[in-house]
Amino acid sequence: MLQALRNKLHGWPSIVILGICVFAISFFGIESYFASHTETYVAMVGKHEISQRDFQDRMNEARRDAMARMGDSFDAAQFEQPEMKRRILDQLINEQLLRQANDALGMKVPDLALRDRIAGTPQFQVNGQFDPTTYRAILAAQNMTPAMFEASQRASLEPGLVPRAIIDSAIVTDADMDRYLGLLYQRRDLRWFPLPRPALADNAVTDAQLEAYYKDHQADFMNPEQVSLKYIEVNGADLKVDAQPSDDELKKRYEEQKQRFVQPEQRLVSHILVNVPKNATPDQQKAALAKAEKIAGEANAGNFAKLAEQDSDDLGSRRSGGDLGWLEKGVTNAAFDSALFSLQKGQISKPVLSDEGYHVLFLRDVRSGEAKPFAEVRDQIAKDYLSTERDRQYSELAGKLTDQTYQNPSSLEPAAQALGLPIQTTALFPRKGGEGIAANPKLAQTAFSDDVLVQGNNSGLVELGPDHAVVVRVDKHVPAAARPLAEVRDQVRQKILDERMAAEALKNADALLARLQKGEDMQAVAGAVGATVQAVPNAIRMQQGVAPEVLVQAFLLPHPAEGKPQFARVSTADGNYALVAVDKVQEGDLSKVTFEQRDALRGQMAQAYGILATQAFIDALKAKTDIKIAADRM
Repeated sequence: MLQALRNKLHGWPSIVILGICVFAISFFGIESYFASHTETYVAMVGKHEISQRDFQDRMNEARRDAMARMGDSFDAAQFEQPEMKRRILDQLINEQLLRQANDALGMKVPDLALRDRIAGTPQFQVNGQFDPTTYRAILAAQNMTPAMFEASQRASLEPGLVPRAIIDSAIVTDADMDRYLGLLYQRRDLRWFPLPRPALADNAVTDAQLEAYYKDHQADFMNPEQVSLKYIEVNGADLKVDAQPSDDELKKRYEEQKQRFVQPEQRLVSHILVNVPKNATPDQQKAALAKAEKIAGEANAGNFAKLAEQDSDDLGSRRSGGDLGWLEKGVTNAAFDSALFSLQKGQISKPVLSDEGYHVLFLRDVRSGEAKPFAEVRDQIAKDYLSTERDRQYSELAGKLTDQTYQNPSSLEPAAQALGLPIQTTALFPRKGGEGIAANPKLAQTAFSDDVLVQGNNSGLVELGPDHAVVVRVDKHVPAAARPLAEVRDQVRQKILDERMAAEALKNADALLARLQKGEDMQAVAGAVGATVQAVPNAIRMQQGVAPEVLVQAFLLPHPAEGKPQFARVSTADGNYALVAVDKVQEGDLSKVTFEQRDALRGQMAQAYGILATQAFIDALKAKTDIKIAADRM
């Protein structure tokens, strides 16, 4: 057959056809015949994918923040709600839209802003000052280089560039201020009285009423779905490291890691910055350079701080005479670094160009780098050795546990026998978590996942903390079920009586409100139910001695006409009602507002206006950006 094909494929027509076939295969890729592309994004913003990993990382971060903020009242189930997942995805979408806007507008995080962010991090400070050695040590412990960390910090600052620019440009006029202050300091003459709880005429609840209420409100009397777990735990803190390193091993580590114990050369520097506007014209660039050259020509050790206070555009350092503190290589950009480390102590540089503009540098002092001797750091190296060995043992054991439980997905017994680890159990707990390891939201989420609860498999390795993980499987599963009426009979009866009481209280309040609105005297109406009217002249929005809900309603009522009070019924915190009257409204006296108060309020209002404008800007970006959301992957 092949020979027959060969015999037929000769001559120029055959060559042309064969060439077309070869071109088609090479152009479209033969792999398209064998491979299929599976989309995995949670959202697509323009051409940028928000991956499932990005989404899950942000979910975990939000979950940890909520746990720290809410403590014992934290409910892990809220993070399984579609509304919460969509809210977190919207945050990621908004951030990506703002990053794309940065690129379109040419906005970048200034090096000085990045430097201030890192220098202001308390973990990197010693005695309130940024310490480079501490900085490098903390990053090394997290397997990060300064460049990696700075890139992550720059990325975290990027979504704030456009909002900050919008907020900084927000304008609050004097008229805006006066309108707001007039409302803020408005005073109202009000009267109010709480209604006593009514007495129920009918306290009888029949069996038929109990059964009917229970049937209609069965969801209020449910035992929640619960599970208990079997689990195998690996905890690095429990691992014993028997091996003790010899001095030779420690010295070898010292030589290998000597850079850790070297204090790099540091330079104490001040600077004067002359800003160059974004998208500056050639004339603007020349003007900025000329100004910087003039400053550099005039500057000396004696007057540099004064010139910085007068002329520097770096608001963060100008108040301290341009002081940037002790810097080492790699903290600033390449041009700044090159100029700084080419100066001699006491020298002033020529203008150095960066993204912010031109810098004039003054090298005030130099601190040479030196290595700490082995004897001084021996204990630290030994401690690190034991920690590394414990981490190695933990990683090895956790890896073996993962392999064993994956190979035997329907049981923990093979892993327990192979690794010599006990199988432990938890008590029953609901979706919001329980006690012990079940208090960890990641564990509760895993326990009620489809793979573990429905499919009956072992879980993957669940990280509970640093060097602490478990693999779990469901031991018992108790579905959600209604509690029997006999068990909740008293609760059902009380709910029926509470609803009767609420209906009676509302009926009484509406009847008394109608009497007031018809013109009856408030004292007389209050006296008829054994209540006392409280009069509060010139009440302000934060008035003491008035129930908050009464005060809110009083300031929502329309302005009364002369001699015709405005009345309202108010629900109170105890489940009852109060009646309130507003007799008079006086606008706030703006003459008593100080300049400092106005200035502070103007800043708060500008912030609020800027936030609204930022949201409008994001909405506009969404309208013109193709955004796809894969809700089934959330």
